[in-house]
Amino acid sequence: MSATTNETKSIEAKLKDLGLKLPEPVKVPPEVKLPFSFVRVRGSQAYIAGHGPQNPDGTIARPLGKVGKDLSLEQGYQAARLTALSILANLKRELGELDRVAAWLRVFGMVNAAPGFSQLPQVINGFSDLILELYGPQRGAHARSAVGVAELPFSMPVEIEAAVEIA
Repeated sequence: MSATTNETKSIEAKLKDLGLKLPEPVKVPPEVKLPFSFVRVRGSQAYIAGHGPQNPDGTIARPLGKVGKDLSLEQGYQAARLTALSILANLKRELGELDRVAAWLRVFGMVNAAPGFSQLPQVINGFSDLILELYGPQRGAHARSAVGVAELPFSMPVEIEAAVEIA
């Protein structure tokens, strides 16, 4: 398949080609209240709240814990990739179509890092690599931070928030 053909494919077709499925809405314990929107559209931008890795059924993906202690770098990378799917699922629910994303603007990646673990950018690359594969270098390029934190909700290894321009 030529690069031009792949660039004109819909994002959902690309996901299907990769064998990837967007997860159902997140399932959290009943005592947990989430008094915010996962995606907030204002004008031509969508602001995406912090998301973590999910299984296709909406449950929080395992393994949980600290990257560099409980999880390997590769497991952290995979968690960031699953987080991209979680974000894409909520964008689809809010926007109707993932192709409405005209540009990824900003990504803020947080890694539940063991003391001394400093390969934070490599973990968040799991997110960035998938977004670039799906949206290409023009629409998928984004400014990004990758930071280590002491804890994340539900002991998730990764949490990511973002902002996109929409058409």
